[in-house]
Amino acid sequence: MLDQWRVSGPGMPRYVLPSNHYSAVYAVGDVHGCHQALLEIEAQIVQDGDGIDGPKLIIMLGDYVDRGPQSSAVLYHLMASPPHGFDRICLRGNHDDALLDYINGDPAGDWCLEHGALETMRSYGVELEQGAALRASDFSLRQRFRDMVPESHRGFLDALPSMVTIGPDVFVHAGIRPGRPLLDQTDEDLLWIRQSFIEMGPGLPCRVFHGHTPMRQAHVSAQRVSLDTHCYRTGRLTAARLYAGEVDLIERVGDVA
Repeated sequence: MLDQWRVSGPGMPRYVLPSNHYSAVYAVGDVHGCHQALLEIEAQIVQDGDGIDGPKLIIMLGDYVDRGPQSSAVLYHLMASPPHGFDRICLRGNHDDALLDYINGDPAGDWCLEHGALETMRSYGVELEQGAALRASDFSLRQRFRDMVPESHRGFLDALPSMVTIGPDVFVHAGIRPGRPLLDQTDEDLLWIRQSFIEMGPGLPCRVFHGHTPMRQAHVSAQRVSLDTHCYRTGRLTAARLYAGEVDLIERVGDVA
């Protein structure tokens, strides 16, 4: 059903959804390998949605892998069917993008080696040799990791979209280039931008739901809703419910895993 709203163009897929199709939309911040936190926030979303009639949508804002202990389990879960009564769209985060590049042998993906890839490798059963360090030139490690990641996981990551638009609300991983029309936004900005977007906001008549920039508390304003609450460090995974134009937060607070 979601494919009918896919917007064609270069780069990653993007979706423009009608504003009246879903009765409620839930956006979930960066998971980073925290499988148990994901299960718990999803259960809270389902419970919250029980009181809302009509179809509902969960939008995952990216960064499913790295840093936390169970990246592979997170991907297995997100590839399965969403809860009854919900659709689900998973956006690509910069960590997901870099990990895919690393697996595919693109030097751009070597960035992930210093940003949590070791935990992702371990979640797939890949351990470093005694005393070894993560090195981009370690092609044997790259091959071992590639062999352990199921083709279905690589296909899932490769197909992830970079943006969803629902009426005046925009859902991306990192943010948007301030003032640039949505149709002209690059995938690189949608996955990686930080300071200029945080300081200036969207610069467009829209509200942007995003993760990527960790904060002690979620931020909600008329211009942006920031939902990365550092789950892999704090155990706090945050979602925002968009219902009748209003935004309310749902938080899972507990152990990191």
